[in-house]
Amino acid sequence: MPRDTRLGEFLQARRAQLSPEAAGITAYGRRRVPGLRREELAQLAGVSVDYYVRLEQGRAQHPSAEVLDALARALQLEEVERSHLHEIATPAPPRRRRAAPERVRPGVQRLLDQFDSVPAFVLGRRMDLLAWNRLAGALVGDPARLPAGRRNMAWMTFLDPACQALYADWERVARETVGYLRHCAGRYPDDPALAELVGELSLKSEPFSRWWAGHLVREKTHGIKRMVHPVVGDLTLSYETLTLAGEPDQALITYTAEPGSESETALRLLASWTAPATGERVPAR
Repeated sequence: MPRDTRLGEFLQARRAQLSPEAAGITAYGRRRVPGLRREELAQLAGVSVDYYVRLEQGRAQHPSAEVLDALARALQLEEVERSHLHEIATPAPPRRRRAAPERVRPGVQRLLDQFDSVPAFVLGRRMDLLAWNRLAGALVGDPARLPAGRRNMAWMTFLDPACQALYADWERVARETVGYLRHCAGRYPDDPALAELVGELSLKSEPFSRWWAGHLVREKTHGIKRMVHPVVGDLTLSYETLTLAGEPDQALITYTAEPGSESETALRLLASWTAPATGERVPAR
């Protein structure tokens, strides 16, 4: 059986990113490795160096929750990163056959279509765009223009030039996307379609490959997106993420503008530009 390397790769990457100064360790002389040495992290976590080395090499099975929490504290991990550490320390289940395509309930699509002034869409467990309303399509570029297999926010962020040009601070958005995709990979290590997506992005995008190797982990909750839209210009929008009841793998994302702001005016203009003609039916997806 192949050795599960997820835990070791994560520990090694995060250890390399934590400086001795940030960890409260006095460094002497030249250091051959970036970040902490194995023995330094082992000492901070209160485990033996031999045991820590076996963890990095994938030779120590089933580390306890106490050990994982100690490592998380030593590495100064955030809560989502701590959860990710526990997830990847669990042995990966046997590889399953490809799961059935994800579907959005008709009632959810009707809800999206009622949001006349709010761009909204639903993401699946691989960041697939499962459903969206007219305004969301006008904002980020109508996903219907892409083949079904390319309607994915991670793919669009890194490989769709139109989507790349949309974000005023593309690098920040792209790094957050990598972190969220890593979070998804920790939750679904046996998903072959997710593995294929990561493989394609790693091959075709040098920034993705580099940031993926850093084992950044992020959760999509809320935040700000700054955009340069080709029709209405600059937009600063707040996004919120809501998990759909009964569908824990699906997230409803909405964008709103600050009341009275230029972004609200621009968003209203975009909404009026995309409004359906009287009597026109919203196409089913």
